Amino acid sequence: MGASFSPGQGNAITLGSLSWVLNAYAIALAALLVVAGRAGDRIGQRPVFLGGVTVFTLASLACALAPDLWALVLARTVQAVGAAAQLPTSLALLLATVPAEGRTRATRNWAAIGGLAAAAGPVAGGLLVQVDWRWVFVINVPIGIATVVAGLLVLPRTDARESGPLPDMLGALLVTVAIAALSGALVQAPDWGWLDGRTVLLFVAAVLSGVAFVLRSVRHSHPLFELDLLRLPRFGTANAGTFVFGVAFAIMLLSNVLWCQEVWHWSAVRTGLAMVPGPALVPVVTLLTARAAQRFGHGPLIAAGGLLFAAGMLWRAGFASASPDYWVDLLPSMIMSGVGVGLALGTLVAAGVSALPGHRSATGSALVNSVRQISATVGVAILVAVVGSHIGPSSRQEFRVSWLLAACLSLLCTFVGVQLTRGAARDRAARTATADNAGMAHSRADVH
Repeated sequence: MGASFSPGQGNAITLGSLSWVLNAYAIALAALLVVAGRAGDRIGQRPVFLGGVTVFTLASLACALAPDLWALVLARTVQAVGAAAQLPTSLALLLATVPAEGRTRATRNWAAIGGLAAAAGPVAGGLLVQVDWRWVFVINVPIGIATVVAGLLVLPRTDARESGPLPDMLGALLVTVAIAALSGALVQAPDWGWLDGRTVLLFVAAVLSGVAFVLRSVRHSHPLFELDLLRLPRFGTANAGTFVFGVAFAIMLLSNVLWCQEVWHWSAVRTGLAMVPGPALVPVVTLLTARAAQRFGHGPLIAAGGLLFAAGMLWRAGFASASPDYWVDLLPSMIMSGVGVGLALGTLVAAGVSALPGHRSATGSALVNSVRQISATVGVAILVAVVGSHIGPSSRQEFRVSWLLAACLSLLCTFVGVQLTRGAARDRAARTATADNAGMAHSRADVH
């Protein structure tokens, strides 16, 4: 879309400014997911979900009609409002229809569907932008209308489960400012300079807003992010892994597209087709490893996924060439990273959600998805900061640095998997000890 977007912009568009088309959406989505999750708990999942689809559909039409870049950014922000209402409520609607023992598998399947969309998206997008970039958004309109009609007919009616005020809206504003300021600093620093007053001011604003948000969350009776959820050992650890892996994933995904289009000078369609193998493997691996997750737990799969993803990024860093060589340079890396994402990403989400009490599933899953969106924003901003706004065959070293960084972050995710494995082993040992003690007490009671 970036190569095709031109109305009213002349030659002023840079990678940094176009990154806001992605980041405005992700920032608003991250800030509103918890609010939407709580609204689903209060109002009911079905009406919030259908309202979100409606807003998303109307905003997609506004995106298609945008006269310039910043109008598109604004429409994308509104689009995120609709998406925020859909994500947590869709998972909550799913979990409401399955027994407790099936929640992990249902969550992994839900994540796998996202992988299918990721596989189809680049190809569909590449075909649509050959006509006009606006069709990327127009296509959402009939899909949205069909979803609303189908939802009215088949979605179960859900009752409100909570009462009381919505989460802290000032907290939502503070976290939005913090993420936006951090992203702005990272995106603009290559052009402004890292020590430029504007860059420093944005970094300071990000820190101050972030600190204010944390302090307010601790003290507020209805905070945006409930810190008590993060104190749940598996939930907090899984979210840490989701963040670092999400940053690495965003770096990988956007860097591959930019490399194919800006360094290899491939068309949008060819780039989209080239991207298919990695995302296509994600749902396949996710579904095939469902039984392994039940048998071995979440930790080993997350650790293995982190290692494979890191191997894929190291392959890219070692074999990347300005001369197109898809079979040696890109495809092996995409296979390794695709399997890694299939092992780790859905499992991280499942590990977090399975640690939540049932009545907090919507709010908790909203927090999980907020972390994913924040990590995507940070990943895009870091990539722009590393490679700069002007990309070409001479950018090979900058891309190599970004892939090495993604590999390091993925290895941190492996560490998270190891920690989850150790925690699960401790839990099993504690349960065994409790059962043994109960058995001994029962035996003594029988003797007496």
